[in-house]
Amino acid sequence: MGPDGDLFLEFPADSPAVRAATHAQGDELTAVLEITDVAPVSVPHRIRGRAWVSGWITCVPGLAEPGRMMLRLEFGEAYVDDLWGAEDIGAEDFRDAAPDPLVRHEAELLQHLHSAHDERMRTLCGLLGERTARAGSSRRPRAVPVALDRFGLRVRFVEDQGSCFDARFEFPEPVRDVTELRRAMHTLFEAAAS
Repeated sequence: MGPDGDLFLEFPADSPAVRAATHAQGDELTAVLEITDVAPVSVPHRIRGRAWVSGWITCVPGLAEPGRMMLRLEFGEAYVDDLWGAEDIGAEDFRDAAPDPLVRHEAELLQHLHSAHDERMRTLCGLLGERTARAGSSRRPRAVPVALDRFGLRVRFVEDQGSCFDARFEFPEPVRDVTELRRAMHTLFEAAAS
């Protein structure tokens, strides 16, 4: 991403996108980049969200290795529809957005929680109150971690016959790195176990 919020995308030089941008030669070529966010763990309804960024695309020669071409998508508008809601994203918000500090580790961390800490994940049912209070311990829903960011953990609880619901567990304060995340997760699991 460039300092003005434009996206730089690298493609094979013979790709349809590069051919279209090359043949446009000065004409405004509009494009839409669609992004699908899929949970890195096996869970019902794996798509966590979708985003669309539209604008104008041009070739940027000389920035990519031989056989490749860099395309610039000049930001026009963006829209996000995800687990947290749907909204338009303004140009300044898009340009100024900073990646979550856990983004590079999220998939690995969610897979680890799912495969190595199944029982600890199930203890989170204790924080749901009335929703699961009626179910006996043998009927607790399966708890699958579906999203993780600096603000908290989202868990999908899968009940009998495959029905499911999500719960978000907020951290007391945003975490800045994996070390702070470990502390926040220990605090969350301790609260669930008590």
